[in-house]
Amino acid sequence: MTTFSFDATKTENTALRVGIVCSRFNEFIVQALLDGAHRGLAKCGVDANNVDVAWVPGAYEIPVVARVMALSGRYELLIALGAVIRGDTAHFEYVAGPCADGIARVQHDTGLPIGFAVLTTENIAQATERSGPGAGNKGEEAAIGAIETWHVLQAIRAPK
Repeated sequence: MTTFSFDATKTENTALRVGIVCSRFNEFIVQALLDGAHRGLAKCGVDANNVDVAWVPGAYEIPVVARVMALSGRYELLIALGAVIRGDTAHFEYVAGPCADGIARVQHDTGLPIGFAVLTTENIAQATERSGPGAGNKGEEAAIGAIETWHVLQAIRAPK
């Protein structure tokens, strides 16, 4: 039996090319997620010069840009960052679900790992808690998780 498991902070990641797609809506939350993603990438040794960030108007636009980035051949992995906060209208349902489904589709169709940190919260307090500078920043977790997934995929794809 073969087990594929990696600790992203203990693997060679310097040359990994990373694309990040950020939603500008709720930008103060997303910027904190982006800061966390950069921290996670740095913990894993990714060269900051190998990271590109694309800002889009909202979470609904994240999947299409992620798809183009994935198909460009420029990146080994992607990270999707956004914050969809429930309000008094049905807007939340029309944005959150399609964003998550779209990212999953891009990941499945291209085989490129995508760290997913598009927060879906009931209020700003929950979003702030999940994007803070300490432990639990979902942007940092998404970055590290995407790198670990990339290593698992590389190991599985390697010829025996």
